[in-house]
Amino acid sequence: MRSTRVVERISECFIKPHLPTKESTQFCHLTPWDIVPLSIHYIQKALLFMKPQNQPQDFTHNLLHNLKHSLSLTLVHFYPLAGRLVTHQTQNPPSYSVSVDCINSPGARFIHATLDLNVSDILSPVHVPPIVHSIFDLNKAVNHDGHAMPLLSVQITELIDGVFIGCSMNHCVADGTSYWSFFNTWSEIFQSQAKGEDVNVVNISHQPIHKRWFPESCGPPINLPFKHYDEFISRYEAPKLRERIFHFTADSIAKLKAQANKDDSNSSEISSFQSLSAHVWRSITRARSVPSDERSSCIVVTNNRTRMEPPLPQEYFGNSVNSVEAVATAGELGKHDLGWAAWKVHEAVANYNQRAVMDWLKEWLRSPAIHQTGGFVDPYSVVMSSSPRFNVYGNEFGMGKAVAVLSGYANKYDGKVTSYPGREGGGSIQLEVCLSPHTMSALESDQHFMDTVTLFNPSHYL
Repeated sequence: MRSTRVVERISECFIKPHLPTKESTQFCHLTPWDIVPLSIHYIQKALLFMKPQNQPQDFTHNLLHNLKHSLSLTLVHFYPLAGRLVTHQTQNPPSYSVSVDCINSPGARFIHATLDLNVSDILSPVHVPPIVHSIFDLNKAVNHDGHAMPLLSVQITELIDGVFIGCSMNHCVADGTSYWSFFNTWSEIFQSQAKGEDVNVVNISHQPIHKRWFPESCGPPINLPFKHYDEFISRYEAPKLRERIFHFTADSIAKLKAQANKDDSNSSEISSFQSLSAHVWRSITRARSVPSDERSSCIVVTNNRTRMEPPLPQEYFGNSVNSVEAVATAGELGKHDLGWAAWKVHEAVANYNQRAVMDWLKEWLRSPAIHQTGGFVDPYSVVMSSSPRFNVYGNEFGMGKAVAVLSGYANKYDGKVTSYPGREGGGSIQLEVCLSPHTMSALESDQHFMDTVTLFNPSHYL
């Protein structure tokens, strides 16, 4: 790849909701799940599309116009994303609470940028090229910065033969489920617009639910035990990392699942993703050459919506996630087979129920704490984030199906694994793995691991 190329910003504006809604209110109060991410980075995800062949001369102008208008219609439904964070603080009695001001804001930022590279320059290298971080706005911003910075920033980066549509979204306002709900709705409205339907009609198939869920006898607003944000804000700087996308076909995952359930005599309930997570956990632990007596963990980010009683709808907009942890020594992982490790992951997930969710909330309310990425990072842990269930490749913006999904600088550390559905569908999964250069080289030399991976051939998509 031609590393001298840089992203050049061409224009910038702010987008507000096209119409006011009866539902919108000035303030959207934050729940414990929303407050916890104040000190971590924004969510950053981007889809990469090929430009149409024989594109008209006004292709870029029309694309930008349609993206802006469809975004303004989408923000009618996702109006908190056009707001800003505000802190309400009093001294007598002492109180400190954070909420979203949905009215007094210039809106979501919209950036048009260019990058003098081809799609193949992005996809052909074995490792994700560092230039990808530049296709996102708000790099290194933490969510608390949403007091002065937009809660949503969209950057459209035009390549020679492709287009990145990337979003940086404040994690205090949305989790992964909510992020992709927004993206799916934007795509839906864009496509309706392209079909010639009334561009001012904003009916959508999945209406987001903005009424935040709070535990009984708890807020809103939630008062935090702080006098100043310096008491809970830190800025994590990632070490040098290598990022690589590993592709697992549906057949490869099915074999891992079959092996895990065959190895473990307890049950046949170990899922495909639990089997894959255990496989990655064991493989990275080997690549790290972790001493046999050292504790290693596989942390899986989990959606609370389905675990609540009654369940929260998938359309619930906001944060509703926690994480569960499977623990073993490196020696145990090496001694036992895949089924043993997969059962550890399965147990951690299966035991996380309504009671566990409420226990976490009660403990947090007794002693509110803000997550710090630096404190969360463990040199021997593997963190499985995002989900292969998200509708990623169903999003279209007049350029056909995306050829890739990539993420930015945000929330990257050694051992972070981000999961997406495979582009070919059918139960395939792609994992974005972040490791130290030494560990990545060792993982790539692990034949047992690489035998389960399908090597990526960008020519299939270009």
